[in-house]
Amino acid sequence: MDMDTSGAAVTTGAGGAGGAAGGEICPDGLRYYADLLGERVPSGDCPPCLLGLGLVRRLPDGSLAPVPPRLAAGAHVDRLERAIEEKRNALEAVRTSISRAQEVYLDSHDRTDAHPVRTVRGPGTITATLAAAVQSCQDELLTAQPGGGRPEKTLGEALPSDLAALGRGVRQRTIYEHTVRSHQPTLAYVEQISQAGGEVRTLDEVFDRLIICDRRIAFVPDPGAERSQVALAIEHPGVVRYLAGIFEHTWQRAAPLRDAPGGRLPAELTDDVRRTILRHMVNGHTDEAIAARLGMSPRSVSNHMRWAAELFGSRSRAQLAYLIARSGFLDERPSTGR
Repeated sequence: MDMDTSGAAVTTGAGGAGGAAGGEICPDGLRYYADLLGERVPSGDCPPCLLGLGLVRRLPDGSLAPVPPRLAAGAHVDRLERAIEEKRNALEAVRTSISRAQEVYLDSHDRTDAHPVRTVRGPGTITATLAAAVQSCQDELLTAQPGGGRPEKTLGEALPSDLAALGRGVRQRTIYEHTVRSHQPTLAYVEQISQAGGEVRTLDEVFDRLIICDRRIAFVPDPGAERSQVALAIEHPGVVRYLAGIFEHTWQRAAPLRDAPGGRLPAELTDDVRRTILRHMVNGHTDEAIAARLGMSPRSVSNHMRWAAELFGSRSRAQLAYLIARSGFLDERPSTGR
């Protein structure tokens, strides 16, 4: 919206002149008005705010006459009240339209299931749907983001809406994988989110992408389709509660994200990442597949493999997998309570 145009439209007063934005009177206007009331010849042109507020009226002969404030206020307030009434009518029209659209939305599903699972297709539609959900979030926003550091552009686009949600009191918790602790764009984003009151933790591996708004609607990728092309919007209360429970269990196991010197992972988290990489290797995944799953470079995965080969004295990948499995290195460790 053009702010200058809207401001002029509100403050145009009697006589057709534009007034000050917001209907405010300026100091020059007050002095000019006082001169007219005192029958003194004011200097300079009449300030637009006086004409806009209707405190001065231009007569047919071109002279200016002061108008008592109470009389000027009547016409000016009437205009504002008409504008407010128009906005109220517009708001009611929007509410009615949304209500009608909701009926169509529900009619597209089986009426026996009042809480559908909706398929959202296409990157643009998915982004717009998620943005609308975040903007409408009032109490809690839960997010799990797998795949390591996110693109800087994506983080920049998400930051304003996330900060706005935190600003209106939404509790925001996010889970990333440990590998984001060395990804500077994600760390810069997390720093701003944390300063605004958001909470961020990391884990050796995040189950999959998940976004839950106010425990009313959840978004997950469709496992049978490409991640960026199809998402599922879930509004069934039982399913949403189930997904929130998974998030809470994962949150309890995750470690709070704190700055590490030189951008390196703390020793304990390095061990977690290494164990996750080797577990995938034992299960038959290639270095490239492991890197894509954990959001790290294939070179980093290869470095961990080289470390393990030296540690176990293996000469081949198959032998390394056998030695690791036999050693019990990947056995589950007791919970640390973090």
